[in-house]
Amino acid sequence: MEKRIQICDTELSVYPIGLGTVDAGLSWDGKKADIIFETYLSCGGNLIDCAHVYSDWVPGERARAERVVGDWLRRSGKRNEIVLVTKGGHPEMAGENVDLHRSRMSQADMVKDLDESLFQFGCDHIDLYFYHRDDLNQTVEEEIETMEEFVKAGKIRYYGCSNWSASRMKEADAYCARKGYRGFVADQSLLNVGMRYFKGLADDTMAYTQGEAWDYHVENPRNLEMPYMGNCSGFFHIFAQKGEDSVKENPYYTPGNVRVAKRMQELCRKYDCTITQCVLGFFYHQPFACVPLYGPGIPEHVTDACKTLEVPFTDEDYNWLLAE
Repeated sequence: MEKRIQICDTELSVYPIGLGTVDAGLSWDGKKADIIFETYLSCGGNLIDCAHVYSDWVPGERARAERVVGDWLRRSGKRNEIVLVTKGGHPEMAGENVDLHRSRMSQADMVKDLDESLFQFGCDHIDLYFYHRDDLNQTVEEEIETMEEFVKAGKIRYYGCSNWSASRMKEADAYCARKGYRGFVADQSLLNVGMRYFKGLADDTMAYTQGEAWDYHVENPRNLEMPYMGNCSGFFHIFAQKGEDSVKENPYYTPGNVRVAKRMQELCRKYDCTITQCVLGFFYHQPFACVPLYGPGIPEHVTDACKTLEVPFTDEDYNWLLAE
């Protein structure tokens, strides 16, 4: 398949798999991080996804993932070779009594997060900046105008949304059309091969690409889908390695996904490919463009994931894989 996806009406051309950094500063840092980033670039990758909140839920350093990315950018001098993505406005995750429903998406919150992100990265602008959540107590007009101010100030090039409902995205699109703004260029929400049959996640602030949100992306190619959690919390990998008993506490453990897991192993044999490649191949057989975000643990994971683009999966493979 093509090794670049052009985001409609932008200057951004991105690799079909984004490098996720949720484990940066935890599983990998320093020289290990350098190897992961360089491996990704050597595979043709150019989209590095982060968030200001990664990984504040672990005590100690704040915004450590952005710091790891920034350290590599300073050492490598390769800022101009990547599309740099990060997100702001997530509820506070540090300390005790975390409340995911306590919004911090005011203009002041967003200015603070963005300026701190730029400091961590050691650069003067973000290529694609996301609202990490939505706040229904704010109007879309307020939220769009905050992003437009960032664009005018040269702090960001484009902006997107993460975990927004289809109705709010439509409101935002309509407002931007009236004002002559480009508007949201990408949406990050949960979509993966195991979602059709899973139980759902405990965090109800996460939005799923299904129902009205699915239809929205079919009808609105200008808002590129960038799915997160594409690896299905490791369900299919663990099932293949350790068997059914090892995944019974996993939110993806349902009769439907057990059936999918068994068929996936057949698909691996058919193409002599890996579970990771089967899981990621799903995204290139949807009725809209997807750029999944994949978080590696070691450099070999990066190479494995990027080789997905060489496997000749078909629509029929995934229709069979997910059939009841």
